[in-house]
Amino acid sequence: MTYKLLFLDIDGTILTPDDQIQESTKRAVAEVQKQGVEVFLATGRPLHEISHIGKELNVQSFIGYNGAFTVYRGREILKEPMNPDLVQNFVHTAKHHGHELVMYTREKNVLSSFDSPAMKDFIQKFHLQKNELFSYDIIDQVLGMTILNLADRDVSLYEKDDLIYLSQVNIEGLAQCYDVIREKVNKGKAVKAILNYLGVPKESAIAFGDAMNDKEMLSIVGEGFAMGNADPNLLPYAKHQTTDVTNSGVYHGLKKLGLVE
Repeated sequence: MTYKLLFLDIDGTILTPDDQIQESTKRAVAEVQKQGVEVFLATGRPLHEISHIGKELNVQSFIGYNGAFTVYRGREILKEPMNPDLVQNFVHTAKHHGHELVMYTREKNVLSSFDSPAMKDFIQKFHLQKNELFSYDIIDQVLGMTILNLADRDVSLYEKDDLIYLSQVNIEGLAQCYDVIREKVNKGKAVKAILNYLGVPKESAIAFGDAMNDKEMLSIVGEGFAMGNADPNLLPYAKHQTTDVTNSGVYHGLKKLGLVE
């Protein structure tokens, strides 16, 4: 099999809990790039906050905001803002129940507050820099959203229909944080758009992930890998399971396919 595309989640997949990229991961990515494989970073993060990771891995193609915005070598392939009515409803629900929101536009992170402990922890963990306080003038520009300070029993407040589900952030210390995933806008839909745009069959694509926001992506490619540290609920969606992010998971997965030594 000739592989053409590699999709890599960031947190818990290439980034370790101490925000490092292992040398084995860097070498593996560089090796497949030498073989002509186009590498995409596929993340729930906003693209304006991950340029340094792209530079470190020499990656120029991205899926951001859990699939709402896709760029291939500087060319915009896909852009799907959230419904403004949905955003407004979530803002009201969060305020009523004491939750916090981080909303992502193309250029900035829009926060429901700056001062809560949950928000401070989230900003610190993800090193968010381009932050401003929420105002309704951005309500039609929101590409993605994370809800903070959310108890398990509160998830149903936001999952009102089959078109939205919440995916728990699979990072230590952030168990009460959930990404908002749209059924018709997710990493898998973005991967499909890229496959169609580039004319690449799914059998020639590989993906690695660790959380439930990766399930569509792992399902749609020919070789889907769940990390050893993955949410157990993700495993049915993956063809393979590799080792933990702290134990060269990406390297071992690519080795299994014969792409690295």
